Parts: sequence; structure tokens; C-alpha cells
Amino acid sequence: MSDKKLFLGGRLKRLRRDLGATQAAMAEQLKVSPSYLNLLERNQRPVTAQVLLRLADAYDLDLRSLSADEPGGGAGLDEVLADRLFADLPINRHETAEVAELSPTLAEAFVRLYRAYLDRGNLIDLAAFEGRDDGPPAPHTTPTDWVRDLVGVQRNHFAELETLAEDLLQKIKADQRDLAPSLREGLLHHCGVTVRVMPVEVMSGTLRRYDQHRKQLLIAETLAPASRTFAMAYQLGLLTHGEAIAQIADRFTPPDRATRQQLKVFLGNYVAGAMMMPYGKFLAALEETGYDIERVRSRFGVSFEQAAQRMTTLARSGARGIPFFMLRVDAAGNISKRYASGPFPFSRFGGTCPRWNVHDSFKTPGRIVTQVIETPDGERYFTLSRTVRRVAGLLGGLEDELAIGLGCELKHAAKLTYAKGLDMAAPAVVEVGPACRICERRQCPQRAAAPINRTPLVEETVKSVSSFPFLA
Repeated sequence: MSDKKLFLGGRLKRLRRDLGATQAAMAEQLKVSPSYLNLLERNQRPVTAQVLLRLADAYDLDLRSLSADEPGGGAGLDEVLADRLFADLPINRHETAEVAELSPTLAEAFVRLYRAYLDRGNLIDLAAFEGRDDGPPAPHTTPTDWVRDLVGVQRNHFAELETLAEDLLQKIKADQRDLAPSLREGLLHHCGVTVRVMPVEVMSGTLRRYDQHRKQLLIAETLAPASRTFAMAYQLGLLTHGEAIAQIADRFTPPDRATRQQLKVFLGNYVAGAMMMPYGKFLAALEETGYDIERVRSRFGVSFEQAAQRMTTLARSGARGIPFFMLRVDAAGNISKRYASGPFPFSRFGGTCPRWNVHDSFKTPGRIVTQVIETPDGERYFTLSRTVRRVAGLLGGLEDELAIGLGCELKHAAKLTYAKGLDMAAPAVVEVGPACRICERRQCPQRAAAPINRTPLVEETVKSVSSFPFLA
């Protein structure tokens, strides 16, 4: 067993404040003195295994969340501080890790401020391009980014929504073997809403539209069966439990109306996914099949993407699944989805590393490719990737081909059918990194730029493996 001491003062303090508890109240729950808790929060004492167990018991806490990186954690600060703006400041990773540990909320605030700075720069450039002297005011953060950060903090698990979805399934007496008829009948019986599948020309570029006046849910004919089912589940959730979803959204105090709407849509989508793949049955099917996504998705009548996203939500206390992370990217590397129930150092201001074979999926459409990757901190992950299509049969053949990247820490890979035959002790490993501008791997043949915080090395008589060598 490792003898490394665990200092979690900043996270412990943040947990206590999120719970609205005083030091005295938390100390009583943990059966320690307030003065000892104060020392723990100031990192003057390491957190013992006994205190960790009491934390888990008292607050129904997944201990993995204490060790996972926060949205504004060390990795996020490293990426921000790699900007050329800070090139003259000798800031090292030890300092950023210390700030992130001692003051996680302050670190997150700094990352948000940096993102607003980037957004403002983009808006100024746009205003100049359009010949205007003044641009629109810079947002503090986009609604999408705000919701992504919230979901990251929650590890993409919302216990209340799981309960709400289960109650809805009981209410409509759902037949899980073929959910669509149950949803269609539930919309008609409980909401007076009929469902109509419409020609794509009539939908005017939309895939789903609820006509409140005629009490009709209109679904484009281009949607695959799994997406049609999802559309009905989403609408049923909003119509029957819209107030509860709104109350949950308001509890997180979104900063403006647009962000609140974005959060409500996410929560509604979460309910729909939980209805199509009920927690207990879905987790049992995954464990029974060795997390064989193709078999499980067929059993529940869902798409590969829907199943992969649901796999990142399995963090129920006492019934946790493997903590997966998931990305959805296009051929250019733009990330349109990013979820994680476990640790993974996502790049917050760039795309994915080209050495991660999620990009190679585009060469073998519809086939699953696997890989073991290692991040600069030495952590290893087992990953699998596959292409999906966002919309089938769109007019003019304009359907999008995207790639789904799914993975978990290597220690969990033995449970996966995709890892059969893999030498867990000495697997073939590909070193990956964050965005090139902050990655310090020197011998990378796919580097697109030198790290911003390093001096480029230009030599007339030497050709390096990397196109952008730099000084150590």
C-alpha cells in the first residue's frame, strides 16, 4: 500500500461550504475535534483513511471525486498559465498544483476569467472584421461552457433525475423491451399530446418540434428509431415534470436566462436517457456482458452514442459502474460533447491530442478501435473509439460523421470485453498530451506548435523528429 500522505484541505473546505456546514458541525459528523478539522483544511495534517471512510459514510461521498481534478484545477491552471501573457513569470507546476489544492474555487474563478478574456478577444476580432468600432459585451462564460463545468463537478450524475425517470416509467407502465409505444401512449394519456412523424421538408431544418397549441410532438422522418424514442422521452419528461426540472436547475443558480435554458435542456436530456436505459437494468447488463456496448445498446434499443453517454453517469452510491469519460469530436478535432464520471485531464481550450486514435476512427467507420494511452503525469487509460452519424438520411447527404471516444483508468480495463488478451502488466502504450501549446513532450512527431512557455529551438544543421523543437 502506498505511504503517500493525502492532503485534501482545499477540497475538504469546498465540500463543507457546498454543504453549508460549519466546522463544528462537520467535525461532529466526522467524530474529530473542530481544531483538528481546521488543521486538515489548512493542509497542516494529512487526511487519514479513517477520516476518508467517515466522509464517505456521513455524506454519501464517492471518494474518487476527492482525487479527481476540478474544472479549475491544476491541469486547468497549467493550460491558462501557458499563455504567452505570462511568459515572463517563472511559475512552475508545483505552484499551480498548490494553488488548485488550497484554493480550488479561486482557481476555477481564474480559469473562468481567462476564458472570458479569450471570448472578448474573439468578439473584438469579429467586430473589426465587420468594420464596427464597438463589439458586443464579453460574456463571463458561454452557457455551454457553464453547463459543462457544472456537469463536470457533479461527475455527470444527478440522483434526483434518476428517481424522476424511474417514477415516470412506472407511471406509464413502460414496456422496457419496446419503450416507444409506451411513451407514445403516455404522451397521449397523461398530456393529451399526439406524436407525428413528418417529412423532412415540412420540418424546416428541425428534428423535433413541440406544437403547444395543437398539442402535437412533430418528429422528423430522418431520425433513427432510437432518436425518435429519445425525443418522446424528452418531451414526456418536460411536460410531466417540467417544474421539478426547473427547480433543480434553479438550485444551481445559473447566471442568466440563456444558461438556465441550456441547463434545463441538459437535465431534460438526462431524464430521457435514464428512461431509455434505467440505471439498475443498464448497469446489470453492462456487467453481465463485459461492458459490450453493441450487445447492450441492442437490448435497450439505443444508439452507440446514447449508450456511451449513459455509461458516464453510473455513479449511484452503492451501485457504481466503471468511471468512464467520453468525448464526441468531428474530423477537425472540435469537441462537441465532453462528459466524465472519473478523472481525465481534458484540454479546456483546445482539441484532443492527435496521438489518441479517436481520430483514426474516421478511417474505419463503424468499427471500434482500442488503445492504451498515457498522459504526462504517468496515468494510463484504456480507450475505445468509433464513428457515429448525427443524422441519417438528411437531404443532400449532409449527415455529420463524428467520432466517440470512451475510456477509463487502465486498472478497470480487465472488466471490459474489449480488453481481452491485453497484457495489463506491460501493455503497448501511446503517450498523449493536452493541447500542443501546453504539452511538453519533446519527441512528438505530431506536434503542431511549440509550448508557449518554452523557447523554440531553431537550428540550421539539425532536423528534429518534432517539427517544433524547443529548449528544455
